[in-house]
Amino acid sequence: MTSEVRQKATLAQDAAAIMNRLTTEQKNTALSRMADALLTEQTAIIAANKLDLERGREQGTSPSLLDRLALNYDRVAAIAEGLRQIVELPDPVGELLEHFDRPNGLKVNKVRVPLGVIGMIYEARPNVTVDAAGLCLKTGNSVVLRGGSAAIESNRKIVEVLKQALSNTEMPADAIQLIEDSDRASVNEMLKLNGLLDVVIPRGGASLIRNVVENATVPVIETGAGICHTYIDESADFTMAADIAFNAKVQRPSVCNSMETLIVHEAFADRHLSELAERFQKADVELRGCEKTAALLPGTKLVTDEDYATEYNDYIMNIRIVPNLDTALAHIRRFGTKHSECIVTENASNAERFIQDIDAAAVYHNASTRFTDGFEFGFGAEIGISTQKLHARGPMGLPALTSTKYKVYGNGQIRG
Repeated sequence: MTSEVRQKATLAQDAAAIMNRLTTEQKNTALSRMADALLTEQTAIIAANKLDLERGREQGTSPSLLDRLALNYDRVAAIAEGLRQIVELPDPVGELLEHFDRPNGLKVNKVRVPLGVIGMIYEARPNVTVDAAGLCLKTGNSVVLRGGSAAIESNRKIVEVLKQALSNTEMPADAIQLIEDSDRASVNEMLKLNGLLDVVIPRGGASLIRNVVENATVPVIETGAGICHTYIDESADFTMAADIAFNAKVQRPSVCNSMETLIVHEAFADRHLSELAERFQKADVELRGCEKTAALLPGTKLVTDEDYATEYNDYIMNIRIVPNLDTALAHIRRFGTKHSECIVTENASNAERFIQDIDAAAVYHNASTRFTDGFEFGFGAEIGISTQKLHARGPMGLPALTSTKYKVYGNGQIRG
């Protein structure tokens, strides 16, 4: 008997042939209908999400993960708005990237085309279900979604609503597929579906991404874990530094662009660390620090290398005090995941060196790492934040979900 994974991937592949022929207007109409349907069915979606939340609480899921999972009317409205923003974005498919004529008379056009069938493997954030579907469909791709078991009721209802919305459009409903089998074997099967899936994109924690990268035979676009740092330099303005660091950690700690380690120049720490730490402690952030930090903040738990290498996604933050920029750069090279890094400084030379030397998808001067996001960069909803260097890097908007094709026009040329 054909497995659910293979059966649905085959349906998605068949739909991809139709997707490839759709006009921008047809795709936008379908996306608009999907956005309308999310709002029409928001009560049912929230009811399904409630079942996931209740199960999560019974299983002892952490508050930060429950926050990632939770839907309410405002969040559903924001998800629908994300689809509408995708509608407004330029369609990259068909874009002419190059044109040249060969001496033999051949006319060559290089254009953007859909990737084909995209496998999306992700964890407990049901908004990703809609974001991924919207971005894939806008770019003429079919998508096979495999969300985490923690969000299965939410995802099942969302996909049901989206597919129903497509029933009266030119877009095939089979272009969206949800794998409902929660067994890890279904993920491993997706990773081997060469010939059915054109690419797999993992989005989640370090263990999920590592499993995909290590076991996939299908090409992978790696969206890496976010061990992000903020370095407060000696010359930093205290108010600005405090606001940026606090925002990077506390505004939404459960996401990949939140800060995990605060690195502080020793001169700044001597002047301001106690006041800065108090602000974090009032927000119930657990602080773990180096020996110098513990000397300035008695009672602080000593940080370990394992802590520095952990993506907490929670109200926990490491602090390291350093003597200079070089030490800060070395720390980030050792423990960073090439996601998002920030320097707060009034020293233009130090800022430029930090931006130049740090190897990350996004590097900030005097701004929170929380801005590494497709919406904030003006791409609309993103399918992930790529930390690799091939094909796509950083927040992945519409162009990142396309490939290229050479269209070659002749009048009888043959190669001698």
